[in-house]
Amino acid sequence: MLIHPQFDPVAIHLGPLAIRWYGLMYLVGFILFLLIGRLRVRQPFIAKQGWKVQDLDDMLFYGVLGVILGGRLGYVIFYKLSFYLANPLDIFKVWEGGMSFHGGFLGVLVAMWLFTRRRGHPLLEGTDLIAPMIPLGLAAGRLGNFINGELWGRVTSPDSRFAMLFPQAGAEDAQWVMTHPQAMADQAMAAVFAQFHGLPRYPSQLFEVALEGVALFLLLWFFARRARPVGAVSGMFLVGYGAFRFLAEFTREPDAFLGLLSFGLSMGQWLSLPMVVAGVIMLVWSYRCGPVASSHV
Repeated sequence: MLIHPQFDPVAIHLGPLAIRWYGLMYLVGFILFLLIGRLRVRQPFIAKQGWKVQDLDDMLFYGVLGVILGGRLGYVIFYKLSFYLANPLDIFKVWEGGMSFHGGFLGVLVAMWLFTRRRGHPLLEGTDLIAPMIPLGLAAGRLGNFINGELWGRVTSPDSRFAMLFPQAGAEDAQWVMTHPQAMADQAMAAVFAQFHGLPRYPSQLFEVALEGVALFLLLWFFARRARPVGAVSGMFLVGYGAFRFLAEFTREPDAFLGLLSFGLSMGQWLSLPMVVAGVIMLVWSYRCGPVASSHV
C-alpha cells in the first residue's frame, strides 16, 4: 500500500509570489494545446479547410473563457444549485473551488460557436480540429489534482495493488469508518486505520490521467490522422471521453454532498452517459450524411 507523497502545492517561490503546481498544470495544458494544434494545422486536409497557426492563439483565448465560465456555471447548476440559489454571491467565489468538466465542455462549445462564426467556418469543422488537442490538457489538470492530494478515489482493500493513503481525506475516512461497521470488521482494514488514521483509496486522479488523458488522446490522434466526415472526430471525442469518464468514476469518490444517485451511479456518470449517446448519433450521422473533410469555401 502506498502513501500519497504530500507534494508542496507551491512549485516555485519567487519572493512574495507563489506559483502553485495546479496553476502550472493549466499552463502545461495550454502549451500542449498549441503544440498539438500546430501539428494538426499541418495536416493537408486540415490546411485545405483554411485553418492557420495564427488561429490557434485566438481559439485558445475563446476556449479558456469557455472553460472558466462554463465550468463554474456547470458546477453551480449540476452540483449545488439549491445552495447557490440561496447564496447567489457565492457563485463568484471561484477561489473556494468548484468547477465542472461537463459545464466547461458546454462553455467551450459556445465559445467555439462564436469563434467559428466569426471566422466563417462550420462549428463541427472547428470542433473536429480541436478534439485531439484537448485530452492531454485534461491529463495535466488531473495530474494537478493528484499533486494537490484532492479528488481522491473510493475506499478499496488494503491488499489492492492500487491502494493509496490520502492524508487530506482523513475527515472523510473517519466518517466512512462510522458508517461502514461491517467493512471495518475486516482485520486488515481496521489495522490500517488504527496505524495511519486513514483508509486505503484508489488514486482515481491517475486513472483519469491514463484514460481521459493519454488513452483518449491516442484514440483521437490516430482516428483523426485521416480525413473523416465532418463531425466524426467530434463524435468520437464524445464517445471516448464519456466512456472513459464513466469507467473512471467507479473508482472516484463521489461528492460528499451528493453521494451516489439512481442505480448507484455518480453525477459524473449520469452527465457522461448523454455524451456517449450524442457521440454515437454524431458518428452515425456523419458517416451517413456528413461530407468528408475537404477544402473550406
